[in-house]
Amino acid sequence: EVQLVESGGGLVQAGGSLRLSCSTSGFASDAHVIGWLRQAPGKAREGVSCISMIDRSTYYADSVKGRFTIPSNAAKNTVYLQMNSLKPEDTATYYCATDLGRSHSWPPELREYGYWGQGTPVIVSS
Repeated sequence: EVQLVESGGGLVQAGGSLRLSCSTSGFASDAHVIGWLRQAPGKAREGVSCISMIDRSTYYADSVKGRFTIPSNAAKNTVYLQMNSLKPEDTATYYCATDLGRSHSWPPELREYGYWGQGTPVIVSS
């Protein structure tokens, strides 16, 4: 059974940093993408970043480029979202998700992420 579990969210002041973790299990192979997505209150869910576990290619949304990175630890089956220089507009619930290698787009479209974690809230105060 594929499982993704996020942790690391919380309250932080603007300009601060947080590191989210996505612990994964149940994958049959490494041929998949792990993505971080977020949804702010009253807004649509959006992709933030993703990493291909095949070649470690990465993608960042323009809104986070230069501030966020997506390191991974294969031995721990964990993908992180390192968030620096946080802004109030980064406030959202953050989800990790996987396409199980089935996406046809890069980065995967939201509808191509078939398995999601439960989400972890991030609140950035001004």
